[in-house]
Amino acid sequence: MATTPHDADMAEPCAECGRETPHAVSVEILTESEKPENAAFSREPYRVSECQVCGATTKIRMNNA
Repeated sequence: MATTPHDADMAEPCAECGRETPHAVSVEILTESEKPENAAFSREPYRVSECQVCGATTKIRMNNA
């Protein structure tokens, strides 16, 4: 799993906390296919955001082609 490092936490709304809180944000390349023969062709970038207050994590696909 590849990630990009983050230098500082970003404040954004948290659905769990119900308010704007600091979040650690990174980009991960995730494999979407569960079939081994297709795994090499099914990797997509996802924006991963983790709330630094409650620990809730959201993953949003960045390439919706």
